[in-house]
Amino acid sequence: MARKLFCQISPLTYKISVYKCQKLRSIKDIFSKANFAKDKQKEPLEFLVYAHNSLIRRRLGNVDMELQENKAVNLSLAAPKVTNVLIKPGQTFSFWRLVGSTHKKYGYKEGLQISNGKVSAGVGGGMCQFTNLIHWIVCHTPLKIIEHHHHDRFDLFPDFNRQVPFGMGTSIFNNYLDYRFFNPTDTTFQLITYVKDEYLCAQMRSDKPTKYSYHIKAENERFEKKGEQFYRLGEVYRTVVDKRSGNIIKKELLRKNNALVMYKLENND
Repeated sequence: MARKLFCQISPLTYKISVYKCQKLRSIKDIFSKANFAKDKQKEPLEFLVYAHNSLIRRRLGNVDMELQENKAVNLSLAAPKVTNVLIKPGQTFSFWRLVGSTHKKYGYKEGLQISNGKVSAGVGGGMCQFTNLIHWIVCHTPLKIIEHHHHDRFDLFPDFNRQVPFGMGTSIFNNYLDYRFFNPTDTTFQLITYVKDEYLCAQMRSDKPTKYSYHIKAENERFEKKGEQFYRLGEVYRTVVDKRSGNIIKKELLRKNNALVMYKLENND
């Protein structure tokens, strides 16, 4: 039997490990030279770069719908913490530095969480959907992603009205697994986020027109059986197009998927 990690010994050692990681991240940020985005502006910047809406209550296997309802509450609490933030040239966006704690004392409820390929309930659950949406928006801009954790080693649920290619998700945990991006341009960007009845919505705006458009597409998607298990394979590419000429500037590989399927595929035993 493999020796347990300290964090796996008991719930107490797990909490100690989490606390240590959170404090180490806080200390690292204190000594970091990063200029974190924090200023906000209620008036939207002039140019819309990209916008997308994410359905909040989705059918995910046998997941309790109460967790989906609680997730809606959690997202409605977190979205105002992020919305209208300006990411100026040379600045870094940090999700957790804006959202802060998702403790129950702030009104957060038990929502859906994914950890080590398993679905569970946790206070503040649903924040991954928030950063998934932000990541999808950022991938359609010239902003540079500098911290992005994945949980795409597993394909947990059958597709249901999927709009974003598989493999474009994020994994976060307050505060040491963060989602961060950097603005290397001379343009100021503004991220606007809000919740409607059915959707979590986001826009990226800017103070000047952007030169390129970005098109993201999955290719070579397939399921393959390896031994007794099925895997979801494929690639996700981003094509950068010059808006003025229409010429393709480059095509780049964003993700290469090799995920263990955790549900029963139709037409397969």
